[in-house]
Amino acid sequence: MDDQRLQDAVDRVEIRAVLEAYADIVSRRAWAELTDVMLADVVLDLDLREQTMVVEGPAGIGAFIAERIEGFEFFEFVILNTRVHLRSGGDADRAASRMYMSELRQTYDGHWSQVYGVYHDRLRRVDEQWFLAHRTYHSLARNNVPAALYGFPHHLTLDSL
Repeated sequence: MDDQRLQDAVDRVEIRAVLEAYADIVSRRAWAELTDVMLADVVLDLDLREQTMVVEGPAGIGAFIAERIEGFEFFEFVILNTRVHLRSGGDADRAASRMYMSELRQTYDGHWSQVYGVYHDRLRRVDEQWFLAHRTYHSLARNNVPAALYGFPHHLTLDSL
């Protein structure tokens, strides 16, 4: 096996580990740990369909998510699928990924709901460690009453990130 294929395999495993750690951090509501997977200047662009917003920094992102999920007795962030594009822009220390996800949620009064969405991420390797550098999120569906379905953001491709 050549060295490039081996490095690509290692990079994919490490990037997937960053995404898995993010899901674990959010599910456990361990906001202080976001600095383990996000750069200090990370930006989160959100398209929640009824509103868009930008949140900056691990602390800001943690506070935003904490506020949004405080009404849930049960909350789990689930990764459904990912795709990773290495050497983004020809740079070995940059990558892009697309992560399909779901949130499983129950309010304190017993109402269950699910949310589906997609993250388009830009990652950077700093000191031999991969971090989330920029995230763009789009809601895809919700099963709240009434249920809502949204179109896929086809304008975002892994090559354009």
